Amino acid sequence: MCGIVGYTGSRKVIPVLLEGMRRLEYRGYDSAGLVCQQEGQLVRFRAAGKLINLEKAVDEQIGMDAHTGLGHTRWATHGAPTEINAHPHTDCTGELVVVHNGIIENYGSLKQELLAEGHVFSSQTDTEVLAHLIEKYLTDDLVVAVRRALARVEGSYALGVIWAKEPGRLVAARNQSPLVMGLSDDACHIASDIPALLPYTRKVIFLDDHELAILDKGSYSVISIESGEQIEKEVRTIDWNAAMAEKGGYRHFMLKEIFEQPQAILNTISGRIDPESGSVNLPEIGLSDEDLRKVERIALVACGTSWHAALVAKYWLEQWAGVPVDVDIASEFRYRRLLLNERVLTVAISQSGETADTLAGTRRAASLGSKVLTICNVIGSTMTREADGIIYTHAGPEIGVASTKAFTCQLSALFLLTLHLAQVRGTASPEQLKELGAALISLPPVINAVLPAVQQQIQALVERYYDARDFLFVGRGLNFPIALEGALKLKEISYIHAEGYAAGELKHGPIALIDKDMPVLAIVPQDAVYQKSISNVEEIRARQGRLLLIGTEGDTHLATLTDDVLYLPKVHEELNPLLYTIPAQLLAYEIACRRGCDVDQPRNLAKSVTVE
Repeated sequence: MCGIVGYTGSRKVIPVLLEGMRRLEYRGYDSAGLVCQQEGQLVRFRAAGKLINLEKAVDEQIGMDAHTGLGHTRWATHGAPTEINAHPHTDCTGELVVVHNGIIENYGSLKQELLAEGHVFSSQTDTEVLAHLIEKYLTDDLVVAVRRALARVEGSYALGVIWAKEPGRLVAARNQSPLVMGLSDDACHIASDIPALLPYTRKVIFLDDHELAILDKGSYSVISIESGEQIEKEVRTIDWNAAMAEKGGYRHFMLKEIFEQPQAILNTISGRIDPESGSVNLPEIGLSDEDLRKVERIALVACGTSWHAALVAKYWLEQWAGVPVDVDIASEFRYRRLLLNERVLTVAISQSGETADTLAGTRRAASLGSKVLTICNVIGSTMTREADGIIYTHAGPEIGVASTKAFTCQLSALFLLTLHLAQVRGTASPEQLKELGAALISLPPVINAVLPAVQQQIQALVERYYDARDFLFVGRGLNFPIALEGALKLKEISYIHAEGYAAGELKHGPIALIDKDMPVLAIVPQDAVYQKSISNVEEIRARQGRLLLIGTEGDTHLATLTDDVLYLPKVHEELNPLLYTIPAQLLAYEIACRRGCDVDQPRNLAKSVTVE
């Protein structure tokens, strides 16, 4: 989950590294460090805490005449977030440095071996073992030493290595942790994620597992770690630009990304749905109509916010495609007995396409004969390369750790998948498909229109809720997963303990928590379960719960239940989850701001979970 940047070229390297690290700080911010080559020496700077502390440490050295270097933002796994544990880590000579994302599972036994051989360690990290292990095998060829060292390593890694005796060269390697190369006329870059590369190039190469890259100024090669054989790699052009990864005048990336949702949803559905007929075309789905007609069950696999999107999709797919659907948290899915075969379609949902548990789960599913479809935001990510088919979400870069636009784009893609399956399998009539398709197409302008007003209403409510210790979110049917997602957003960025429940489950336990000090946000649109939802609200009210309701414009009954009501326009009932997640996102955002929390980089969290 850490962020790696590397550069070799004609530019002064420290500003390039710091810029890349700023764009990757969402991946790790416990500590940061960088190293550069200058006149045959390695110059290293490290600092605990956020990147600004490293910038202060670098200070007047920022203009140093060095053109090759590595940078790292750390999310701690082994060893406390201190300066001594910050990357880059060196060997005994101080002439070799390593930055690393991942977990070296056998670092304990390797460390004992190296200690017995006289190596001296200065940190508590697993990464430092890599530096000393490479040193052990290093004579006159860095690439050979790295390959020999990695042959003994168990676990996941994306790493960058510099040796003082090979100036101008970076060596990078990958196994189960993301690493992408950026190419320009006079330079080569490496990074954990695309945003770090956008100011300099949009031409990229995605490294695959067990691959090693050798980067020199303006040239590169990729080889197999095991065999050393040359590997030809496809150069891709990314259609994001640097401005898309900037705040654009918003106070936080999260707020910007909340307000980008109408356009992001439009980008996801554009060209894929015929507004006249409602028919859906998914050219990258990778499965024939006959394949889809043979599907007897769908397994949706995801983590966190993506799992909530999967829960919504279960309702849609079973209702409209007529297929039984299982929804699994990937970290559980990968370790249980899987009853999968060629008649089960596994759908992986991941913003990054690198989520470790989801990736491991889809690999298991594929090994059992299941076809794998990936819904993902990052072109060329590992999941998209390994899947049988893809639905890209086109959300653009999402920098805020708490996912917003990626979530609504995932919902949009899953709704497109639902319509496509219903169309292919004949489980919905042409009239139904046209109605549902038109509803999806009309949704982005509705969200765009309500966003400013909803934010203003929530800002007026925040003083009554920001100091709560606990919070309940409740919903029914399609909106139950939105209650889960709203609770997740609040606890992620405000650190308020929050839980989401199916409203009908309150009486089975959680209602014991409700008193005059317990805020409860209830999602109560005028849908098929409206009266049941109102009954649950009455139960909360009878126990003096502090009610905040989100409902449909024109529903005058809600104002008789509480003073705190947010009204949203009436849209097609099936699309309520996309609309009703907006106030939940804004509530979490405004409460976190009022509490003085770090909205974009909440404590202990990283954007892309690439370690188990």
